[in-house]
Amino acid sequence: MSAPPLSFPAPPPPTPEFGADALIVCESLVRIYQSGPIEVQALQGLDLIVDSGEMVAVVGASGSGKSTLLSILAGIDAPTAGRARVDKWDLLGMSRTDRVRYRRKAVGFVRQQTASNLVPYLTARQMVDLPMTAARVATGVRRERSLELLRMLGVGDCADRRPGQLSGGQQQRVAIAVALANEPRVLFADEPTGELDTATSVEVFGAMRDVNRELGVTVVVVTHDPSVSGQVERTVAIRDGRTSSEVLRRTATADNGDTHVIAEEYAVMDRAGRVQIPRDYREALALTRRVRLALEPDHVTIRPDA
Repeated sequence: MSAPPLSFPAPPPPTPEFGADALIVCESLVRIYQSGPIEVQALQGLDLIVDSGEMVAVVGASGSGKSTLLSILAGIDAPTAGRARVDKWDLLGMSRTDRVRYRRKAVGFVRQQTASNLVPYLTARQMVDLPMTAARVATGVRRERSLELLRMLGVGDCADRRPGQLSGGQQQRVAIAVALANEPRVLFADEPTGELDTATSVEVFGAMRDVNRELGVTVVVVTHDPSVSGQVERTVAIRDGRTSSEVLRRTATADNGDTHVIAEEYAVMDRAGRVQIPRDYREALALTRRVRLALEPDHVTIRPDA
C-alpha cells in the first residue's frame, strides 16, 4: 500500500513593496553630514509617500531635516542610506550622468531666493527657453511652450522683461515657469514664498495650485509657515529627521449647502513601528522615558509609568 502524497501549506503571499504605487517613496531614509570629527544626522530613518497628482506641504522647525529631504528628492544631494525613489529613478544608486538627466527632465526646483532662480540679463521668455535649449527641444516648440507657461502663471505680459523689472511675486512665477519648462512630473519648491508679503504669497501659492490642477504636476512644498501649509489638502510635519504627523484636509457640505474645510491631524507610524507623540500630549500626562501600552479591542492606550 503506497503512502499518501505529502501536502504542504501554500506559501504566504508576498508582502507588497512599501509605496509600490506611489510616485515618491522614502523608506528609512538617512542623511549624515560629517563636520570635522562630528557627525550630524539630518535624517534619521524618515518614511514618506506622495502619490501622483498630490500637492503636499512639508513643514518643520529649522534643523528638522525638511530642506535636506527636499535637496535629496530634487537630486541636489544624495542620501546616506535607506531608499528614495521618484517615479522610476532610484536616488540612492544614480550615477552622476543619471543625476544630471534626472534634474533636467524628471523634476523642477524653485528656491526661496528669487535671485538664485533667475538669470539677471535674460528676459522671462529667454529664461523659460533655456532649459529646453539644453534639452535640445525644437525652436518652435520652445517659443510656444515658453509663452504658454508664462501666460498660465499670470506673467504673460512680462515675457520681455528682465528680473530687475519684475516684482518679487512675478519673479517667483517666472521661476515656476522655468522649473516646468521640460515638463517634469514633480515640482519641488523650497520656501517659495519666504521673501514675499502675505498677499503675494497667496497669489504665488495659487499659481502652484493651478499648475497642480491643470497640468497634473505633483507639487511638494517645504515651508515653516503654517498659514501656507494650510492651503493644501495634506501637510506632513517633520521633527528630528523623521515624519511625525500629517494633517489631511477635506471640504464638506452642510445641510444648508454651505461648504467648510475639515482638518484632521494624524500621528505617523514609521516602518519600525515608531510614533512621535506631540509635546503637549507628553507634557499633559507627564510621559517621560517609559510609558505603559495596553492593547484594547479597537485601540491602544498609552499611560505614564506611574
